[in-house]
Amino acid sequence: MKGLYILPLTYHYSALKKQEGTDMTKMDPVVHFEMPYEDSERLSKFYIRVFGWQMQQLGKDMGEYVVAATTDTDENMMVKKPGAINGGFYPKTPDMPQCPSVVIAVENIMVSMQKVVDAGGKILGEPMTIPGIGEYVAITDSEGNRVGMLQPFDM
Repeated sequence: MKGLYILPLTYHYSALKKQEGTDMTKMDPVVHFEMPYEDSERLSKFYIRVFGWQMQQLGKDMGEYVVAATTDTDENMMVKKPGAINGGFYPKTPDMPQCPSVVIAVENIMVSMQKVVDAGGKILGEPMTIPGIGEYVAITDSEGNRVGMLQPFDM
């Protein structure tokens, strides 16, 4: 594919060396993805037909968010398959990001927000509570990429 960089299959993440300023015993995992949509019905049909995902449209009280189940979860809505994530879609509006992003779980959202600022990123607004899920805030990294941070209630 033109413009797409794919690591060679012989590349192993286990070969990564400890990088400056990191604690290799504790890495915050990617736990969710988000993408914008224009038509929730068309979106749902596409991901159901192409990938077999389960899609759930939420109401106005949850911002017309569409939850995407891409893998099986347990009774606590935690994924069963290590490394797999679920995600969601939000209405495409001028004030929302127009590109996909990921959500990273953190132990302490306030501490992580300070780390973002100290490392050259920016905090986009104040943390908000997602009922039954946890505390969420959006950031931009040092390169301007939008990323979500989530402190789950069960961490």
